[in-house]
Amino acid sequence: MIGYKQFRIALLTLFLLLLCASTALASVFLAYPKKVGLGEPFLVRVTSDKPLESVSIKWKGKSVEPEIRSWKGRSVALAMFGTDVLSDKIGRDKLVIKTVSEGKERTFGRTVKINKKKYRVQRLTLPEKMVTPPKEVYEKIAQDRKEVAAAKAAMSHERKWFLPFTRPTKGSQSSPYGAQRILNGKPKNPHRGLDFRGAKGTAIKAMADGKVVLVGNHYYAGNSVYVDHGSGVVTMYFHLSRIDVKEGELVERGQLIGGIGSTGRVTGPHLHMSVSVQGKLVDPNYVMHKTTDQLLGIK
Repeated sequence: MIGYKQFRIALLTLFLLLLCASTALASVFLAYPKKVGLGEPFLVRVTSDKPLESVSIKWKGKSVEPEIRSWKGRSVALAMFGTDVLSDKIGRDKLVIKTVSEGKERTFGRTVKINKKKYRVQRLTLPEKMVTPPKEVYEKIAQDRKEVAAAKAAMSHERKWFLPFTRPTKGSQSSPYGAQRILNGKPKNPHRGLDFRGAKGTAIKAMADGKVVLVGNHYYAGNSVYVDHGSGVVTMYFHLSRIDVKEGELVERGQLIGGIGSTGRVTGPHLHMSVSVQGKLVDPNYVMHKTTDQLLGIK
């Protein structure tokens, strides 16, 4: 009889421990899309009924520690991720989310499916020097790439963006994201941004609050501006005729940053803009036209 009582007490103790653990885990809620298209950005949101001391989210080898905010008595962290039409592949990949609350770390693993998307093919005929750069500019191109890599790696902690982003200029879109470029019959990298039509000097505006992390004059992109919006999100504006901001300057959503031009490797005036998310160039249409819930996969 004593053995049976001890067994019941042990069983009840185990049940209570499991119940407490289940209750603790249930206080953390995760929102993310189960599937995304190749080249699309998406959001991950972590919400807790208890104060969160830290949150870390890892996707494709890159870890982000998003800013934690208080909302209706809860702790909330929001981060943006995505895939790049050039470098990523379709299939399943894993999100690893770590939270620390009351000194206790918890780890959650979730899977996101990356689906194939069909993109346009663009066949263009250009002067050969625009397709294959002369050897004397190779050194400059290499230096340009170093500057761009540093700008795309910007990781300020404060999230200054919200969805949807504002449109950078008033012109209509010409070349879409993901278009496969065939230049003079030679396959080239897909187009990893959006092109907007516009006359020389047409206003270009910042798509969200942020800090200018790079003002450059590059071989391919011409006069360029890179704005860090926090938590690994950077917008990029190319071929400008003029630049109205300086490196280190804080800019507001909708603020004038320059004018449309034809600097760099282009055939005429237009704005090329790209969105870098954790170093990956994603389709800007999604941050311009989708809501937070839509990029979380909430219908």
